[in-house]
Amino acid sequence: MSEVLDLLFNPLANGIMTILMGFSLVYWVFQLLAGDGIDLGTNSDFHIGDINDVDAHHDADADVHHEPGFWAKCLEFINVGKVPLMVIITLFKFISWVITIISSIVFGLSKLGLYSVLVLIPVFIIAYFMMHWITKPLVKIYAELGYHGEEETDFIGRVGKSKSKIMGDKIGSAEFQIEKDIITLNIKSQNGEEINFGDTIIITDESPSNHYYFVIKHITLNNI
Repeated sequence: MSEVLDLLFNPLANGIMTILMGFSLVYWVFQLLAGDGIDLGTNSDFHIGDINDVDAHHDADADVHHEPGFWAKCLEFINVGKVPLMVIITLFKFISWVITIISSIVFGLSKLGLYSVLVLIPVFIIAYFMMHWITKPLVKIYAELGYHGEEETDFIGRVGKSKSKIMGDKIGSAEFQIEKDIITLNIKSQNGEEINFGDTIIITDESPSNHYYFVIKHITLNNI
């Protein structure tokens, strides 16, 4: 038993991955005890559209690109959005954990001491590419279960505050409160009129590229 524990926590790389796997185990146990059952994350609230939004909002004044951002492509490669995020994370940690343990046995990494943690860099890279193939069967399973990711929020008609001064074809940003969350979106004046920083605006439409929203000033009795 002591030999097993020593292997799980020595060298440092093994210990890190063992602890990370422990966190995932605790998460799934709590999911089970909470009454959700082992639904393998079908209630996950993550979808690729979130990353596309993040990439698009990263620079509000940048040119609009129709291609998904770099991080969106990275996540699509391992089928995030087609398979729930928590399942992806758990599998990634499990694969990395197994590779790390095997590497420590085959290459005797314990002699490296603290430097053994550097082995996690190639381990994570290998695990990332393995995830593309490992998650493919799960994509089919979740598709048959009717999982297509969370439905995206409908922003049309949402009222928010402009965080940029825009006019004409210029693209800016604005903040909108969705329940308890503050969401930042790219915006563009629908008719080209000037919208100043701090103006109250309302979303009227979405661009064909899905990377920004058309807005107009929201006229109320308080801002006439």
